[in-house]
Amino acid sequence: VQLQASGGGLVQAGGSLRLSCAASGGTLSRYALGWFRQAPGKERDVVAAISRIGDGTYYPDSVKGRFTISRDNAKDTVYLSMSNLKPEDTAVYYCAADSLVITDGDPDYWGQGTLVTVSS
Repeated sequence: VQLQASGGGLVQAGGSLRLSCAASGGTLSRYALGWFRQAPGKERDVVAAISRIGDGTYYPDSVKGRFTISRDNAKDTVYLSMSNLKPEDTAVYYCAADSLVITDGDPDYWGQGTLVTVSS
């Protein structure tokens, strides 16, 4: 499975962005999906995760209430809607897929990153 992330860019603090991650070479319905981010000098951390059929989600406190993960299995695409963005959200964002647990930080597949920059 190849994952292709898109939608990053430059946004002012308080603004919104929607990231997309489309799959090719396989169907995403078999996988739990997630979004991770990595800021310069920091570790890559999960910011959102969703179960295979979309009935369960996870967000760390840092983004809860501002980020929403969703998936469209018919389109083999996962989304991350981000609102009320803060400068500390600036990072490279990666989508990921795993057949079991996505939140352990060791997924089966990684997408390439897309840069989100939030200006103050």
